[in-house]
Amino acid sequence: MTNKNALKFGGHALVWAGDWSEASARKAAASAKKAGYDYIEMLMIEPDKIDVAMTKAVLSEYGLFATASLGLSPETDVTSTNPSIVKKGDELLRKVVDKLHAIGSTELCGVIYCSLGKYPGPASAENRANSIAAVARLADYAADKGININLEVVNRYETNIMNTGKEGLKFLEAVNRPNAYLHLDTYHMNIEEDGMSQAVLDAGDALGYVHIGESHRGYLGSGNVDFDTFFTALKKINYSGPITFESFSSVVVDPALSNALCIWRNLWEDSDDLAAHALKYMKARY
Repeated sequence: MTNKNALKFGGHALVWAGDWSEASARKAAASAKKAGYDYIEMLMIEPDKIDVAMTKAVLSEYGLFATASLGLSPETDVTSTNPSIVKKGDELLRKVVDKLHAIGSTELCGVIYCSLGKYPGPASAENRANSIAAVARLADYAADKGININLEVVNRYETNIMNTGKEGLKFLEAVNRPNAYLHLDTYHMNIEEDGMSQAVLDAGDALGYVHIGESHRGYLGSGNVDFDTFFTALKKINYSGPITFESFSSVVVDPALSNALCIWRNLWEDSDDLAAHALKYMKARY
């Protein structure tokens, strides 16, 4: 595994803005900077819509850097037994890597190994093999540009490939690339893991990216995620990668992702208050 940067705290762009137009990017960057974050995690479902020059200028103005995440769609699902769909997935992921490289980012994360959504049944051996092969191809392409890929373990309603940290580590072992890491998310762990510690301890140096989200995706500490145990586990493995606060509300909407994640409720209205509270909450525990 390659070395990660020093510990940094970031916020998902959808905490502040539903798209990445210049006005939205500027709003998100200004708010993230005011709250004290180090970076913004950009949503890159549609990389062709990302303006590199504008993004670099806005990030530079506010002294931030960016990471990026996405989930694949049924049309780009690299687990598919249809070669043309897998090819489209490969092409999309390479475009995302190219954009990230142009922006100067080193971290790609999310559900980049399958479609983000509920599958009608378990993954077949062929589905799994296709996913592993696609991730290996992506890792090789990203390595040439100095980019790490971080595979997000999500719950059973959003993938049938990996739902626990142990399953994610087994998948990573099959991929066998030095720039491929595990990405854990407390929201999903709260659904699938036996507790909030063991998956972190098992991952160790293979843990490359972290999402911090509450059980209902609202204010940290207002749900039932055991954050104290989770952060204690991070300290035990000396984790020093990105830690991104992720929260969603019907107030800020990206239609593609909001619908995929079933964001129907208004869990908060004041992005700035939410983000400032989250950063204080996380830093108090790490």
